[in-house]
Amino acid sequence: MTTLANVLLLLGGFGALYFGAEWLVRGAARIAAAMGTSPVVVGLTLVSLGTSAPELVVGVIATLNDEGGLLVGNVLGSNLANIGLILGGTALIKPLAVADRVISRDVPIMIVITILAFPFVLDLEVDWGDGLILLALLVAYVSFTFWTEDDEIRDIREGVGTYAGDEEEGGQDTLRNLGLVVIGAAGLGVGGKAIVDSATYLSGVLGASPEVIGLTIVAVGTSLPELVTSIVAAARKQADIAVGNIVGSNIFNIAAVMGASALVRGYPVDQSILTLQLPAVLILSILVWPVVASARRVRRSEGLLLLLVYFGLMGWITLGS
Repeated sequence: MTTLANVLLLLGGFGALYFGAEWLVRGAARIAAAMGTSPVVVGLTLVSLGTSAPELVVGVIATLNDEGGLLVGNVLGSNLANIGLILGGTALIKPLAVADRVISRDVPIMIVITILAFPFVLDLEVDWGDGLILLALLVAYVSFTFWTEDDEIRDIREGVGTYAGDEEEGGQDTLRNLGLVVIGAAGLGVGGKAIVDSATYLSGVLGASPEVIGLTIVAVGTSLPELVTSIVAAARKQADIAVGNIVGSNIFNIAAVMGASALVRGYPVDQSILTLQLPAVLILSILVWPVVASARRVRRSEGLLLLLVYFGLMGWITLGS
């Protein structure tokens, strides 16, 4: 295939991933609502995981293709993009209010999860044992979030409502919702395969490492669900949901994507992940804390700061790789 064909394949893969994740989560949430499943449970599992589904699928397929660098680069690049591009860019357009629980709980947990990632890559390999621990951390986080205050439950219900719609309608259209699940899952699979294959080809043509391709092109593409969710939430004056979605997605990316992929097959980690990419994610994650805590909102000037730091870190990583 030519370079142009691979670029088109990459773009098509992003589209398939985005709509696949959207349809899968929407269909599954409606089926769960029709079965009487608690909206809190649906929100903490299906909807929360939905925005990280592209990274998860790309990660698993990259592992099967022995492209561990692409996997980890995508995870860390997505976390950088979530904070720098999405949070910073959205705040630049519209200042974002931040809920107290995000400041006191979610952002510190995101920082701790990022710090805990260092020991797992210290030996330059993530194996199934590391994967089990990462998934255990995810279960602990979800379980802790489940027992939160009423405001958290209200926000989760609002988030689920955008996917589940009317419960009676969900019961009447079970076959249609099952179809959404099947088509969505297929879209994720096809899109993930297309992205991994095209990104691998382009890394060879451009002379860039899989880690850098995953950190840049693939990471921005797989962060589309977070971008759309944040913009919609901000437009609906639910900015605290927008910030919470970004922070939660970063936690899921490290714990779920790296953990689940390691259970499929252990994967090597390049030295640049340990010395450049992971430290960059930690720097930006720590920066978020004073930004959101300063006035319990992310102002336009702070959004610009996050953007500038993001591009500075990306330049540092690219030059150092």
